[in-house]
Amino acid sequence: MNTAIPVLAAQNLVVEYRQHRAVDNLNLQIPQGCVYALLGGNGAGKSTTISTFLTFNRPSSGQVLIEGESPHTNAELVRAKLAYLPENVALYDVMSGLENLTYFCTLANIRLSSDQAHDLLLDSGLQADAHQKRVAAYSKGMRQKVGLAIASAKQAKAMLLDEPTSGLDPSAANDFAQRIRAAADRGMAVLMATHDLFNAKQVADRIGIMKNGRLLEEFDAHTVQHDELEQKYLAHARGLA
Repeated sequence: MNTAIPVLAAQNLVVEYRQHRAVDNLNLQIPQGCVYALLGGNGAGKSTTISTFLTFNRPSSGQVLIEGESPHTNAELVRAKLAYLPENVALYDVMSGLENLTYFCTLANIRLSSDQAHDLLLDSGLQADAHQKRVAAYSKGMRQKVGLAIASAKQAKAMLLDEPTSGLDPSAANDFAQRIRAAADRGMAVLMATHDLFNAKQVADRIGIMKNGRLLEEFDAHTVQHDELEQKYLAHARGLA
């Protein structure tokens, strides 16, 4: 039996805003090298779950853990062990992709040589001729790749992604999914919030369907068929499951 402490865990997590329960008794575990996709529509509780790991929200009860420790009692865990990619990566438009990477790494006390910075961008899928171009000219997919390079430079234990492929064309979404899969294969734990069934099936190891703050059902992404996943998702969305 595997007794290793998961990189990310939620234990009986409840998050309430006034009288609204955004996350309702959530339990999940994400070990090293695993991509876990939280699948659900708007208001399902996916983003709130991610925000709680990042300490943007506090649990009303229960807890989230990073390698067995609570980020709400040790804030250093978030900076040291987590990387976060929101739906829209915040970069400085007047700076190049390379400059953004080195700047954000400097803020995190990470020193990169020029070769290291270029290699990180290349490994994240950003073509070499774009490294010195201003981010203002980048597509959303290119901005996401700079964000991924920043996360990779941090050598975080886990990456949290909130709708990372929203607004990307199919080719860019597929390429980004491959980069996430590669990060997991290098040992990173990944928690991804998405409403994209195809992307979840393509990149994840585990898939959980959320609705109204509750985790309703989980699947092994390698064995569940796409049609079955789609039927289950729609049944839960329509209240038929």
